Amino acid sequence: MIGIIGGSGVYEITSKADNVDIKLIKTDYGDVEVSILDIFSKKVAFIPRHAKGHSIPPHKINFRANIDALKNVGVSQIIATNSVGSMNLEMPPGSFIIPDDFLDFSQNRAKTFFEDKVVHIDVTEPYCPNIKNILKDCGEVILGGTYVCTEGPRFETPAEIKMFKLMGGDLVGMTGLPEVTLAREREICYNSICIVSNYASGISDDNLTIDEVFEMVSAKEKELLEILYNYIKKADDGDCSCRHALDGAEV
Repeated sequence: MIGIIGGSGVYEITSKADNVDIKLIKTDYGDVEVSILDIFSKKVAFIPRHAKGHSIPPHKINFRANIDALKNVGVSQIIATNSVGSMNLEMPPGSFIIPDDFLDFSQNRAKTFFEDKVVHIDVTEPYCPNIKNILKDCGEVILGGTYVCTEGPRFETPAEIKMFKLMGGDLVGMTGLPEVTLAREREICYNSICIVSNYASGISDDNLTIDEVFEMVSAKEKELLEILYNYIKKADDGDCSCRHALDGAEV
């Protein structure tokens, strides 16, 4: 089964579904409403990351419950969508970026499922290469880039953006971590489609607003959905190193 975690404004994935079955999935971390969709004769599990009405801020998202719920319904691969600011002039607003690395500056989030045992997962290649190889043929995307995750909910300062750039960051957002590493701990393939909504603070000529994020996502929604639909058509369930992430990781 394919899992899709929709970010800001991405709620229309159900439009091509032949059937929608909404289930309340119980996990050890809380209950999660998951929509099970039939799209192109495949099962797709969809979660809106911020819930209906965009009611959950980034620092309050229950990442563990979301990932565990997808695991519990049988998801083996996840495509996430994330709205981001760009620190790289070669990744302008309106671009779709498939990241290949991250820097984690989030602070107050539960970041592992393994609270009572010692497990060290490898994140040399944090985003699934098999998903990337399919996504590159699903639409106009830029492959590669380092995603910087901040705590939020405020936007970043110009000095912070300058620091992130010096450290090799290309994109900045508030929701990519610990989602990607939790998926790895559950041995689920995971990759992200980052939608660049604006240039980051100090690069943009204007003050940042949430309105411009929603406006860009709305303008690019049709293209984004087409990438997702193409992925669903092309996706297979072949083996992947992500499915064996705990091999050699447990003490």
